[in-house]
Amino acid sequence: MTDRDPLYRRHRFPADVIAHAVWLYFRFPLSLRMVEDLLAARGIIVSHQTVRLWAEKFGRTFANEIRRRSSGRLGDKWHLDEAVVSIRGKKHWLWRAVDQDGFVLEVLVQSRRNAKAAKRLMRKLLKGQGRTPRVIITDKLRSYGAARREIMPDVEHRSHKGLNNRAENSHQPVRRRERIMKRFKSQRHLQCFISIHDPIANLFHIPRHDITSGHHRELRAEAMSLWAKIARA
Repeated sequence: MTDRDPLYRRHRFPADVIAHAVWLYFRFPLSLRMVEDLLAARGIIVSHQTVRLWAEKFGRTFANEIRRRSSGRLGDKWHLDEAVVSIRGKKHWLWRAVDQDGFVLEVLVQSRRNAKAAKRLMRKLLKGQGRTPRVIITDKLRSYGAARREIMPDVEHRSHKGLNNRAENSHQPVRRRERIMKRFKSQRHLQCFISIHDPIANLFHIPRHDITSGHHRELRAEAMSLWAKIARA
């Protein structure tokens, strides 16, 4: 990477430093001030506000490129779930879809938990993935059935709380960040964060339970190599 890259033009810090800061912030459950301290330990003096601006500007670009590269390559079994998030004392719902391997397909913050909200998630899913799934798995919320009958009438639907642990567990990283960030400031703030965080998390989502340590290291090296290419693009 060089300072001549158009994406990094007119920035005081080298491209490698900016990409590393963005990687730290979205890859690990760190606050902006924690990233500031980690950079300072390496002799890079930058404010947490600058890290925030980098995360918003460059993180969006990196996430879009990751999403583009993974389009149409993820699984055909979709797990859908919704989790409540309190923002300034008001309930919002974090609607999420993941595939059978735990990769996040789509996340949408909405103020309602009804059929209209479920339809919006499904429409966005179909647009983003460019295809229908083989099967969708949800909890017992009836809104999913109503939305599925209208949006994806030919797709098999399994509604059972015990089958949907994968989607429910996918909310945990955002829950950790919510605590570190002392709650999200607005619906837009949450949507902006997760739309960047989740594609980057997908890139580094490597299963540990069914592969050897050597294979895990190989996959991690491949993910880091791809991250470097995306940060240069």
